[in-house]
Amino acid sequence: MKIVIIGGGFAGLNLAKHLAGNQLFDITLVDKNNYHLFPPLLYQVSTAFIEASNISYPFRRMFQYKENLHFHLGELKNIVAADNKIETSDGDLNYDYLVLAMGTETNYYGLENIKKQALPMKTIDDAIRLRNHLLLNAEKAVRTIDAVDKGRFQNIVISGGGPTGVEVAGMLAEMMRTIINKDYPELKNTQGTIYLIGSGKALLGPMSGKSQAEAYKILDKLGVQIKLNTAVKDYVDGNILLSTGECIPSATLVWASGVIAPQVPGLPDITMSRGNRIIVDKFNKIEGTPNIFAIGDQSFQTTDAGYPNGHPQLAQVAIQQGILLASNFKRLQSGQELKAFKYRNKGSMAIISKYKAVVDLPKGFFKGMPAWFVWLFVHIIPIVGFGNKAKLAYNWFWALITNDPALRLIIRPKKDEITINENGTIDIENPKEQFKLGRNYTGR
Repeated sequence: MKIVIIGGGFAGLNLAKHLAGNQLFDITLVDKNNYHLFPPLLYQVSTAFIEASNISYPFRRMFQYKENLHFHLGELKNIVAADNKIETSDGDLNYDYLVLAMGTETNYYGLENIKKQALPMKTIDDAIRLRNHLLLNAEKAVRTIDAVDKGRFQNIVISGGGPTGVEVAGMLAEMMRTIINKDYPELKNTQGTIYLIGSGKALLGPMSGKSQAEAYKILDKLGVQIKLNTAVKDYVDGNILLSTGECIPSATLVWASGVIAPQVPGLPDITMSRGNRIIVDKFNKIEGTPNIFAIGDQSFQTTDAGYPNGHPQLAQVAIQQGILLASNFKRLQSGQELKAFKYRNKGSMAIISKYKAVVDLPKGFFKGMPAWFVWLFVHIIPIVGFGNKAKLAYNWFWALITNDPALRLIIRPKKDEITINENGTIDIENPKEQFKLGRNYTGR
């Protein structure tokens, strides 16, 4: 049985892992990146507390010695369901069964200025770009003598009061309190303000009232300016415009306000629900198709009695759907009856700042340092690779002791445009870089 999986996030990777070693299945995982990413910790990369390599791991390294698992680097371009074939950015692939597990992407709600200028938090590239942006703005703030510009470079606006927005706000507030004064003594008396803008009536909307209240109290104590029932409407000339009419001068808008599933060319329109999510049955098979499935954030399932309006777009849902679909493929191969998906809610959690977190369990709530340690443990366990777990634990331990992680590097490509040709040679606008690159060079 030839199975093609599009997307190597929590859903796709767990499906592949639970079919690994079973020679009845020939698995090809397709992803536009060559690594698996652990998104819940992206904000710690963007704030220079951990390295990008701590939360990512190459697929080909994971698939070593697993003869039935293959990796295809490429992006889905079209599904040709009549021919059981997909077209990717790097060739076509045939399948017996196709599984869509492409996750979500940033939703800008049609706000073009924000799409062009805001800083999202969905990929490693996004996290590194945000880190560079924050550090460069600090350098600009040191140099400028204009009070308005100095404030604009230091002010940070975070749009989105969910877990990502809360965690980013808390970490940036910790940075300002413990790091900025050390690295930038020139800014000691002119620190900017962190604004957290949420369109809902409370922070951490999906969580309990106790968690919401705790998050508000801690962030407020850290100096974060929280504005609820408010939305970011535009970003013009370095000024962020809010739905209340207020204008905040800021060179940094972190966008954590929502997600949308990616478009999937080749699927009929009737399979689409709100947010581009794909309608699936109780086995995660796409309605109206005989052999195409969707799992994780991309799927919309209403057959689970506990979630008639669809499951929350959480890692645990994706993991459980990937594991069950692997089990169902085995049942399908042996002629057994398939098992319907039923989500088991294990709770939710959010870290707010150092030693401060909240945990909602099905039968209770707790906070503070115990919750913080649980958060650390839960986020280390799923990290792929023993080496990554060890490095992450060490980096966290060192950052806690010193309040001074040594990862504040501004890493950015040169402005010279570099292109790798099909034959492996390089096109580059600056010939002086030829010697540095140490490779064959073809001038323009």
